[in-house]
Amino acid sequence: VQLQASGGGLVQPGGSLRLACTAPGRIGGVGWFRQAPGKDREFAAAVRWTDGGTYYTDSTKGRFTISRDRAKNTVYLQMNYLKPEDTAVYYCATTPRTYNAGYYRLSSAYDSWGQGTLVTVSS
Repeated sequence: VQLQASGGGLVQPGGSLRLACTAPGRIGGVGWFRQAPGKDREFAAAVRWTDGGTYYTDSTKGRFTISRDRAKNTVYLQMNYLKPEDTAVYYCATTPRTYNAGYYRLSSAYDSWGQGTLVTVSS
């Protein structure tokens, strides 16, 4: 499965960006993870494909919104009120399986990963 992630770039603090991830094939869930320089990869948000259930980590809840377009097999991550600590390479990942909510937060739940897109929040 070849994932295509796009939408990264340079933005000032308080600004917005929208990331997109298009995935061919059968999808059970899509997650966004991020890795800041010198840090471990962490979960940012996920969506369960069947019912659109969404999941966030505490640092992204209320600022980020994940959504899906089933006709286009595409997931969007709308990121608002960006902070310098949001600077990271953002990766999308997919799984063909449907899980209970908490499992989508685990990187081990996903089979396929995109190449990453860099988001830099700086003035």
